[in-house]
Amino acid sequence: MEDTSENDPFGTAILDFAATQKPSIIRVSSDLCDDDELPVEYLFRAHQNMPSVEKEAIELCKGKILDAGAGAGTHLKVLIEKGHDVYGLDVSPGAIKYLKSKKIPCELIRLQEYNTQEKYDTVLLMMNGIGISEKLSKLQDFLSKCKSLLAENGQILLDSTDIKYLYEEDDASLWIDLNSSYYGEFQFQMHYKSESGPMFNWLYIDFKTLKEHAGEIGLSCEQVFTDEYHYLAKLAK
Repeated sequence: MEDTSENDPFGTAILDFAATQKPSIIRVSSDLCDDDELPVEYLFRAHQNMPSVEKEAIELCKGKILDAGAGAGTHLKVLIEKGHDVYGLDVSPGAIKYLKSKKIPCELIRLQEYNTQEKYDTVLLMMNGIGISEKLSKLQDFLSKCKSLLAENGQILLDSTDIKYLYEEDDASLWIDLNSSYYGEFQFQMHYKSESGPMFNWLYIDFKTLKEHAGEIGLSCEQVFTDEYHYLAKLAK
């Protein structure tokens, strides 16, 4: 099998679009569902073109903000315009190269490995950024890391989707194997042109389960926006 561990299709796509403005596609393959296509230009969407859940999150942002999984900085750019002090994290070298070219403060690192004395009023995890936690068994450790980065009265804002609907039959019954791992655990792989990245674990979490795990580590959890299966949650100390 081809070694794709050093490839960065996501970052390459960002840099290509930034240079050419030509629409293109990132293909996302999964172990559990059909391939999906992500238009690269969507990563550069303006505030008015964001879905309602993202607009709501931006309105709720306060103070100094840490954006984990910053991508092409679509949220950071709006927050900077609003006068916020921001910092972005991403694991894509190309994404970080682009953000630095725009003079946006950022760092190439996973949130789990991000060690700092800084405290943030908002930790932002958008586009299902909670997926960075990878698996349900790692969720509490991930939330604890986020909690450790919060200033007094700080908050974590995240959106996710209860993907149980993917397993529904026509009669509304479910074909989930209850003896298997949590139904929101996926493996994904990104492809752009001839470049493929490594497989990575990604978590979608239903709100009830999120609230239970947040409560175990002393975080309140409130659903502040919902759109069918998709929701925005605010977690706080």
